[in-house]
Formats: sequence, structure tokens, C-alpha cells
Amino acid sequence: MSEPPVTVMVVDDHPMWRDGVARDLGERGFEVRATAGDAASALRIAQAVTPDVVLMDLNLGDTSGVQATLQITQEIPGTRVLVLSASGEHADVLEAVKAGASGYLVKSASAEELVDAVRRTAAGDAVFTAGLAGLVLGEYRRMAITPDSEHQAPQLTERETEVLRLVAKGMTARQIATKLVISHRTVENHVQSTLRKLQLHNRVELARYAIEHGLDQDGDPDPEDS
Repeated sequence: MSEPPVTVMVVDDHPMWRDGVARDLGERGFEVRATAGDAASALRIAQAVTPDVVLMDLNLGDTSGVQATLQITQEIPGTRVLVLSASGEHADVLEAVKAGASGYLVKSASAEELVDAVRRTAAGDAVFTAGLAGLVLGEYRRMAITPDSEHQAPQLTERETEVLRLVAKGMTARQIATKLVISHRTVENHVQSTLRKLQLHNRVELARYAIEHGLDQDGDPDPEDS
């Protein structure tokens, strides 16, 4: 039995661009549940159709897509936002990510890059146009350098650290389960435990934490269950 299609909503204030993206995604197997041209209707419609992914433009006339992103990610937990914007400015990228966006793609991306980004976003990955990931991660590393004597780093088990390292490498839960020779459920349990300990909310934030602490550059862990 085939998996259900990824459901998508497209938010952009340019009707021709909005309809074109919606049409392209529909032709490539996605279920486009709705489109919207402004921030207010974006939130209202997203609440009604609850798509897996909202493709969000940042320039929505009087209201920024950043605000719409914040509202959608806060009020619709099962929906992820992938920004699709003409701007590649550092400040715009950081604002969107801090508002809860799972990724950021510039409009010059190819159709294949867009399709891949939407699928990966739906799967829980953090997706960025080449070059922008470095900007975001550099900012989070810079923030992580500032010492905080009042808060000691939480203690993770060896297995939690192994799973965290593989999350930072961009692996899915099923890929991690295969690599570590443990069940998919066990991986998810470790992820949830780590999220609680680090006071994070999702795998995107978990990946940021791991990269900030250099875990994405460590050697591969030994696949030995604990």
C-alpha cells in the first residue's frame, strides 16, 4: 500500500507565481490543499486544511511572512513551514528560522530542488538553499559560544548522544534505526528523551543543537545497542 501524498499549501502574494508553484507540485504527486495571498488568510486557511508543509513567501504586502510563519508553527503543531523567498539576505533567513521555519529556499531554486525540499521538510529535516545553511549554523554557533554559568549542559546517555550525532548528519529515524541496529520506536524514544533534557521542541532544533556542539563532525558511532 502506497504512502499518502505530502499535503501542501502555497502562500504568495503574486497570483501567477502562487498558481504556478501549486500546479507544478500537483503534477509531481503532492496534494495541494490550498493557496493564500496574505498572512491573515494563510493562518485561517492553514488551520482549516492542516497541510504537512506550508510554502511561505516573506513578502506578503502589508504583513511579513515571518509573522505568518510564527503563528502557523505555534498554532498548528503538525504543520511545517518552508520559506520560499526571492531574498537570500542573512537577516531575512535568521528571522524566518527564529519564527519557526523548518527551512529556507530561494526562488531561483530549480523545480527538482523545490520538490526535494518539500519532501524533506515534510519528513522533519531542516532544508536550506546551498550557502544559507552555513549562515544559519554560523549564527547559532556564535550564540553557543557565549558562556552561561547559570545553566550547566544536561547529561545525555551514550546512546542519546549517538542518536543526536546522526540527527545532526541529517539522517531520518528509520535510517538511524538501521545504522544502530535498534528499532524505529527505540530511536524515537531516544529523540523524545533528548528533546526533554535539552528543552527543545522538535528535530530541527535538535539538529541545530547538535551542530552547534560539533556533533555533526564527530566520527560515526559504533552500532552497538545499549
